[in-house]
Amino acid sequence: MTRSPPFRADQVGSLLRPPELREARAKAKQGEVPAAALAEIEDRCIREAVAKQEAIGLEAVTDGEFRRDWWHLDFLAGFDGIGLKASTALKFQGVDEIPPTPTVTGRIRATRPNMVGHFAFLKSVATKTAKFTIPSPSMAHMRGGTNGISKAIYPDPAEYWADLGAAYRATIAALRAAGCTYLQIDDVTFSYLADDKMQALCRSNGDDPAQLHRTYADAINLALAGRPPGMTVTLHTCRGNFQSTWMAEQPYDAAVVESMFSTAADAYFMEFDSARAGGFDVLRLLPRGKKVVLGLVTTKFGSLESKDELKRRIDEAAKVVPLENLCLSPQCGFASTHHGNRLSFDEQWRKLERVVEVAREVWG
Repeated sequence: MTRSPPFRADQVGSLLRPPELREARAKAKQGEVPAAALAEIEDRCIREAVAKQEAIGLEAVTDGEFRRDWWHLDFLAGFDGIGLKASTALKFQGVDEIPPTPTVTGRIRATRPNMVGHFAFLKSVATKTAKFTIPSPSMAHMRGGTNGISKAIYPDPAEYWADLGAAYRATIAALRAAGCTYLQIDDVTFSYLADDKMQALCRSNGDDPAQLHRTYADAINLALAGRPPGMTVTLHTCRGNFQSTWMAEQPYDAAVVESMFSTAADAYFMEFDSARAGGFDVLRLLPRGKKVVLGLVTTKFGSLESKDELKRRIDEAAKVVPLENLCLSPQCGFASTHHGNRLSFDEQWRKLERVVEVAREVWG
């Protein structure tokens, strides 16, 4: 088994929130639980989650994103100049609730630590590699698009991307200074942009979907420019993960994947758990020396994948990419938002155990 990230058995990051934590965070929003008391509950739940991850054999452990409501919005709102507003944009399949949309309220700056304390606590309680997840810079842009950027604040879109990239670089540097050696950037756009609904939204937002994947790849590279040494960076993409539903449905588009593979990430977590993703043929575009983490285990439903089926699919992918450049993980987190997906805690842990079991048998 590899001892550097990404690991043969890996994970995307978010975990189902324990009931105690869900209740405490809901009450804290109503002013019924003081911040210090909430932090104690979060700390305890994270300690327990880290211990469980380590016990089942994962080499990379996360805080489950337990201090967040949304995988992306909490982080983006930590920058000066980014606020959140109600959205009428695309809905997930079969769910009425629509996540808020990031909006530009001023010049974007990183003037205060953005989740660096979250990582520092994770590292303090982990005996394995502490993995931290942040949304891609494209997540600040995708739903509102260019039309959502105030021309009074950013008359030139290039200034917007420059400020956003600088804010990311400052945050990544702060995370590295706190000891982060494994960072994951989450970016759904490289899966979304093949979808007709998403392309229509992009056009209505003043953007050309045929060019936007290049813009987003450039934004990631700008965020990673001059990144601190000693930090592995991976990129994760999926078709949406909200209460066990999804957004995009089309298979990967080769031109979009080629842009994704042009980013400065060391490896790519890619969703392959359903027919929505298509086949492994796009992996032929993977640059030499980079890895793909196959997201073959679904986090949307509790039924457990068989070891034989997972091995068969790994063998299939290995016909395109050498086996030594492949790893295994779930296709996404188990709770990208505080709502969580529709499976039990036992089913969640059993799926992570299955990832470890199969990885050991394939690569061990």
